[in-house]
Amino acid sequence: MYPRLVAEDLEKGFSTGSGVRLEVLRGLSLTVEAGEVVAIIGDSGTGKSTLLHLLGALDRPDNGHVCYDGQDIFEQSDDALSRWRNTSVGFVFQFHHLLPEFSALENVAMPALIAGQGRAQAQARAETLLEQLGLGMRLGHRPAELSGGEQQRVAVARALMNRPALVLADEPSGSLDTKTAEALHEELLKLSRTHDQAFIIATHNPTLSGLCDRVLLLEDGQLWAQPKPQK
Repeated sequence: MYPRLVAEDLEKGFSTGSGVRLEVLRGLSLTVEAGEVVAIIGDSGTGKSTLLHLLGALDRPDNGHVCYDGQDIFEQSDDALSRWRNTSVGFVFQFHHLLPEFSALENVAMPALIAGQGRAQAQARAETLLEQLGLGMRLGHRPAELSGGEQQRVAVARALMNRPALVLADEPSGSLDTKTAEALHEELLKLSRTHDQAFIIATHNPTLSGLCDRVLLLEDGQLWAQPKPQK
């Protein structure tokens, strides 16, 4: 059996406006097993979001490899990568990115519809996920009619819609109050255990990182193992 995800010797840099090259990731490597929850911590600007974008094939590394279930994802065509992202990876961002003209149910069902699933089946699963996340009474509400915490839970349900084996979360509770954030943290961990999904979570929140199986510090372009914060 292969690990769920293996990143080897990732390098990524960007050119600044002054023409100076900024090297963000410098030979970074990471292995994540199925069902494992890994927290990535580090100061703002160290490259946490950049790393998640590479692991989810939203961007390509300058050098290095990312293997999912033993297969190098960047050996695929762009079309194949798009299909892989939609079916195998769930993304949870800090600022929801919900479609304002659609209801909570429609937002969550969207990835399945894009993948070609029938509307009735997609909506049935979306309803189940929203009910699991405590939003069974909010199915028909549009994002503007939901609180920030409710919108984020809709975003989590959408990320899980196609039963992805890998979930990438970028500051998933960064915009939430403490009570709402803690409830979301527990839901994420419960979902990972229930469905054997691998979670990689970029966060500044010590409570969330303390719940994860491992904590890794992104510093100087590489990852360093850290002791877990005390709960």
